[in-house]
Amino acid sequence: METSTVQGGTARADDVRTRDRVTALLLEHGPQTASELAGRLGVSPAAVRRHLDGLAAQGRVEERATPGGHRGRGRPARHFHLTDAGRSGFAHAYDDLALTALRYVAASGGPDAVRAVAQAQLAGLEQRASDAVARADGAPVERARALAEALTAEGYAASASAIASGGQLCQHHCPVAHVAAEFPQLCEVETAVIGRLVGTHVQRLATIAHGDGVCTTHIPGPAHTGDRVRDHTRGGNRSTLAGPVPGERAARAVPRQAGPAPSTSTTPTNDRERTPA
Repeated sequence: METSTVQGGTARADDVRTRDRVTALLLEHGPQTASELAGRLGVSPAAVRRHLDGLAAQGRVEERATPGGHRGRGRPARHFHLTDAGRSGFAHAYDDLALTALRYVAASGGPDAVRAVAQAQLAGLEQRASDAVARADGAPVERARALAEALTAEGYAASASAIASGGQLCQHHCPVAHVAAEFPQLCEVETAVIGRLVGTHVQRLATIAHGDGVCTTHIPGPAHTGDRVRDHTRGGNRSTLAGPVPGERAARAVPRQAGPAPSTSTTPTNDRERTPA
């Protein structure tokens, strides 16, 4: 059993390495047929097609007919292309460029200038998400669910759920995590955007930028404490006293009968004089 498990793990690791080599060849040499890839890899076309099918299922490559590639009889030559998702697996310098730009902004204008850049960058996201949130129910948790769908479409892999104290919005991916680790203004502005979209004050509990596994935002809802109803979703966090139950209302309406005042006399007296029979 242990031997088969090890062999299975080794086979999967070999598949991963081969598929990485396939994508690297497509990046380096451009679109290619399965036969061309097989020749470069030193494997059979059937073997490379199995790996291409796996990459296509992951969205990393796609097969397309090449214009002008039809020579003679038969079907036109079909080439495999690297998709945007496939290209994203390779190293980029985007983070380095963003960090360099924000460091320059911070040195020139200070933290407020960085915050202004973050606000400008997230303005478009807020506008796009607001259209989806506007169609949701007025409750903050329902708006958070609509916001999660909008954020997922933007690449944040977000989800929202109701919890005992209100709601919770989770973002399982952060496109700017490395930059936000150095410039927390990005997280601060994003939190403010979430609050405006769901319609209430929210609290960030965790962020990927600070080493957490997921960005978690708490959305407070109505909380009950004894006979007080505290509504966190309305301005000022106002508290209102709940009305008394009917029994208590009756008890409060009838004042308690006052007892006799204590006597201050030192002469013993009887409550009532006795008369002889």
